Amino acid sequence: MNTTSVSLLHYESTPNVSHATVKIFPDVRSEYAVPAFITGKFCEHLGSNVYNGMCAQILRNPTFANYPFFTGEMTADGCAAFHCERAKISEAMCSIALQIGWSEESAQQAAVDHSKGLAAWWLRIGESRISPDTSRHGGRAQRVECTSAGQGIRQLVWLPLHRVHEYKLTLVVRSRQLTTLRVSLKAGEHEQAGESVLMTEVGTKWTTLHATFKLPKDSPTDVLYTLDIVAEHEGSFVIERAILYPADHIDGADPDVIRLLKDSHLPLLRWPGGNFVSAYHWFDGVGPVNERPTRPNLAWGSVEPNLFGTQEFILFCRAVGCEPMICINAGDGTPEEAAAWIEYCNGSADSTMCRLRAQDGYPEPFNVKYWEVGNEIWGAWQLHWTTPEGYADRHEFFARTMKQADPSIQLMACGAPMLWGPEWNATLVKQSPTHLRCITDHPLIGGNVALSTDPLDVHRDFMGIPDVLQRRWLKLRETMIQGGIDEPRLAITELQEFAHLSDNDGTDTSINLTRRTLVNPASLSEALYNILIYHNALRIAPFVEMITHSATVNHGGGLRKERERVYANPCHYAQSAFAVLAGATPVAVDLRAASMQMPVVLPELKNADEGGCYSAVDAFAAVAEKGDLLISLVNRGGAGAVELEVKVEGMKDKVQAVISILASEHPWDQNSLDMPDKIVPRNDIIPIKEGGFKLLLPDFSFSLIKI
Repeated sequence: MNTTSVSLLHYESTPNVSHATVKIFPDVRSEYAVPAFITGKFCEHLGSNVYNGMCAQILRNPTFANYPFFTGEMTADGCAAFHCERAKISEAMCSIALQIGWSEESAQQAAVDHSKGLAAWWLRIGESRISPDTSRHGGRAQRVECTSAGQGIRQLVWLPLHRVHEYKLTLVVRSRQLTTLRVSLKAGEHEQAGESVLMTEVGTKWTTLHATFKLPKDSPTDVLYTLDIVAEHEGSFVIERAILYPADHIDGADPDVIRLLKDSHLPLLRWPGGNFVSAYHWFDGVGPVNERPTRPNLAWGSVEPNLFGTQEFILFCRAVGCEPMICINAGDGTPEEAAAWIEYCNGSADSTMCRLRAQDGYPEPFNVKYWEVGNEIWGAWQLHWTTPEGYADRHEFFARTMKQADPSIQLMACGAPMLWGPEWNATLVKQSPTHLRCITDHPLIGGNVALSTDPLDVHRDFMGIPDVLQRRWLKLRETMIQGGIDEPRLAITELQEFAHLSDNDGTDTSINLTRRTLVNPASLSEALYNILIYHNALRIAPFVEMITHSATVNHGGGLRKERERVYANPCHYAQSAFAVLAGATPVAVDLRAASMQMPVVLPELKNADEGGCYSAVDAFAAVAEKGDLLISLVNRGGAGAVELEVKVEGMKDKVQAVISILASEHPWDQNSLDMPDKIVPRNDIIPIKEGGFKLLLPDFSFSLIKI
């Protein structure tokens, strides 16, 4: 049977919390296959997601910029407010330096040197005199005056020596007194073994110099290295940028990140924001890398050196094998700027933007199909945020102009979170229907949780949120249909657990919840949460057409990169496993399991008056294009392991099925740099008899079975 009226899940509550049954009907099929983009990802220029994350460039502040430090507060217009007091700036610098593994001594020295005119994250060597200067294009450069040989500047760095021993340094520098500079890359803060290179072509005009370091194979791998740039004798130099890449980078990207995302069959990647995009002007990030300006990051209070722009993003997607998706600046950007970006990416005619792309080395179009009209413009933390009517007005101008640039693109309008109420989305449907096909949702649900809360209750709330969201999504679909949209669609373009610890104001007399026991995007709970979101999204097909989970590296759940080593969070393994369902046809499932009550400890659930019950076990099944039956199972956890009986209607006995299980003792458990394989999938064989099988689903687990 192939019909849109097929119900993919029939659930009946039972009293036995330790037992459940699943019956699968392979011939009762949905009309709609699992979308290819259901397990997409999102990346943003935030923290170490792009720089010191996806990007392989190693140094911090490589363009010697005037580095702003975020106070955590926003202006009334949604712009980050920066520290201006030197004590606060020094405190922020030291805190970050310690987080990335610097010693207390080096952190303090960096703060002192910065207060005297040295760019953030750089250190003085000797008694060199430092001051800000001006680069070729008007940005900041660094002047270094050396009274004797061996003076200069340095930065402490971690190197990916587990993978590569060769490193490439690029300097843009000038000097009126010096013709040579010595650069070295050595182990330890006190200059142990390493390699030194003499740069001999320093001149009075800006010169781009290159050096290659080939470190010994037995170089220590667990220590900080120093990159030193020093004068060979008395004299001064002005340096505009210092760029350090491992020799095995892939078009500027980290090869470990590329490999892991490629192995996960990542289908789609959203970029460049996120809050960042509402102040991002794409033209800054194209053209020769050494010619691009450095700008302040007005969303997150850091700098944007523009080493990773449009062409780097496209090359990253090609290396991974995924589809690119671009979110445009609907904050302080203009419709004309967005249209020019589309023309740069997709144009094939002889136009100014096409010629610019060809000049940048890409004569053939990038063919970016998916474009999102702004990010979270409803939020006061977004530059040039607006009201529901304001966005409906803005969306109409942007969509019309963008469609004129390329009528074939698919647009997504910025929707408001489902728990915020219907006003934003209803206004958008009513006042901007002409180009409206797809609305986005960002289920970043959680809020500040009281310290007296039972940690398991936080997890239990998250396990029920997918059911809450499905109810809200169905209401939105009805609103869009009633508004005259024939084939409405939803794109979930950011997703992660978003609970935080409340400050203790004295009202919490007992402390149960800690940073370690609060479930978060790095924990196992995130993996289970994501799979449940996938299940519920697919049950209302074809409404949800894509999900781009937050995020790729060091922001949300996915991959972590610490000390230049990359490892995966549990949700990465869950998404990788679920990706095999792309293109499969969902089939009906009959589920009998115990029900559990949401405790409703998350503030955003309380404010939205949402709660309810959910099944202790959830099941989703689909038939793959080659005929394999795929079964996705989640034991939401908290009541112990569940004995599960599975029956497949009409299935003849087979020898075995293959199961992959992701589980741990607690939902807040996670992987770390020291224990990167604590939570990884384990595979097993299940014998099948009389058209079914039994298995024990561990507490807090996701299982994928292939028959």
